[in-house]
Amino acid sequence: MTVPQVSAREQFGRVAEAYVHSRGHAEGEDLARIVALAEATSEDRVLDIATGGGHTALALARVAGHVTASDLTPEMLDAAEAHLRGAGIANVDFAPADAQALPFPDDSYDIVTCRIAPHHFAEPAAFVGEVRRVLRPGGRFLLEDTVVPAGETATYINRIERLRDPSHARSLSVDEWWGLLLDAGFSLLHVESFRKRHDLAEWMERMQTPPAARAEVLAAFADAPAAVRRAFEVEMDGEGRPVAFWDLKGLFLAV
Repeated sequence: MTVPQVSAREQFGRVAEAYVHSRGHAEGEDLARIVALAEATSEDRVLDIATGGGHTALALARVAGHVTASDLTPEMLDAAEAHLRGAGIANVDFAPADAQALPFPDDSYDIVTCRIAPHHFAEPAAFVGEVRRVLRPGGRFLLEDTVVPAGETATYINRIERLRDPSHARSLSVDEWWGLLLDAGFSLLHVESFRKRHDLAEWMERMQTPPAARAEVLAAFADAPAAVRRAFEVEMDGEGRPVAFWDLKGLFLAV
C-alpha cells in the first residue's frame, strides 16, 4: 500500500486531547532524565519545541525561570495551554512555530528541548540548525526521539509507522542524529536510551488510525522478518496475533 502523506498539523489537530492524556508522553524515566540533564535554574529561559500535550514544558516550568512551549498545530497548542493552566503553571507562554523555521531571535534561549517529535520533521538538519541558532553560546539541547537500526529493519518499521500515522516522516538512527548534531556545530556530551512498550490497540487508537490501515499494521507485524521481530520485541497473543512491540528512544545532550 502507498501511504498518502499527511501534514503533522492536519493529523495532530484531530488527536490533540489524546496526547494530553497519553501516559506514554505524560510519564516515564525519559522525561525525568530530560529534566535532570537540562539542569535548569530559575535564571534559565527554555524553549520546548513540538510540545504536544505540554508534558516536557510542564516538567521544566517547575524548575526554570520561563518556558516557551511551541507547536506547529494550533489545536495541540490550545490543548497544552489548557493542561498547563489547569495545573497552575504561570511561567509558560505558548507560540505557534515550525520546528524547521523557528520564529525566535538568535541566541534567545538557555535550554532547548524536543521530546518524541522529530520523526515528524521532513528536514531534520534544518531543525537542528534552527536549534543551534536560537540557543545562546553554551546553551544546552535535549533531543529525544525514536531511534532505529540502519538498513532494511529501519525501512520496515518506518513503513509501519506511516501506516499508523501518515504524518510520520522518518525515524533516524543514533549515528544519523550524532552526525546532524556535529554538522550543526554542537558538541555531544551524553547519549542514553530507553525501551518503551506500545500496546498496539492503544497506539493506533490514539492516532485514530482508520480500520483498513490498522489491519495493515497488524499484518505487517505478523509477517515481519525475524530481524524486525527481534529488534522491536514484537509480542503475540496465544493465537499468534501481534498485540504489542517495544521501540528504542535515544536521548541526546548537546551544547
